[in-house]
Amino acid sequence: MKQFESDGYLEIDLGLDDDLLDRVVADSQELYGGPHRKEEGVIYFPNRVQDAWHVSENVKALALAPRVLEVLDELYGRKPLPFQTINFRRGTEQAPHSDALHFSSIPEGYMCGVWVALEDIDMDNGPLVYYPGSHKLPMVTMREVGVDASKSEYERYEQHIAGLIEREGLEPEYGTIEKGHALVWAANLLHGGAEQRDRERTRHSQVTHVFFEGCKYYTPMLSDGEEIRWRNPAWIA
Repeated sequence: MKQFESDGYLEIDLGLDDDLLDRVVADSQELYGGPHRKEEGVIYFPNRVQDAWHVSENVKALALAPRVLEVLDELYGRKPLPFQTINFRRGTEQAPHSDALHFSSIPEGYMCGVWVALEDIDMDNGPLVYYPGSHKLPMVTMREVGVDASKSEYERYEQHIAGLIEREGLEPEYGTIEKGHALVWAANLLHGGAEQRDRERTRHSQVTHVFFEGCKYYTPMLSDGEEIRWRNPAWIA
């Protein structure tokens, strides 16, 4: 637990049978590949699907894995409330960012991500990349970047974060973890997707975003001053 406080992340073994992990992969495979759309609460993309827990009991079961909830309760001292899943079949190669820009809470900091490897992850199939200790830096908002609170300015945010990483001399680590293991990271930990060197391989994984009981929830990227974009999450239960 001391590692989570100092580094902003923690690797845990979920202790799950491979059968559940394989069923999550099978369910997700049926949802990839179509056009971008939203149906019955599920958002579809070619290589990922958001909130498949609405249509897959296996995705839902993984989001509510007892070992995860137990660890989160111990780390945060509040009841964890999973509210979003994203399933991937490839690495994202996403630029470094902080989840705190997208999901935040009052009081601050009661949000985290849980990324589960559904197959063994190595440096060739696009592991998560993260910057230990970066969660202790002040949260970067669109106002700090010098742009309006808007999704259209997100590229400027990414450029700002790249400069921040260079200025602070932050060193990356990579989520090369075994099938059935999970990385839990604090809301403000800078992270993204490393290069997928082998384009022929998959990188099956599931991330669950989690708030905690007794907070108010909002989206900082779309908030400015007293104009707050509040969230009313659909809890996974």
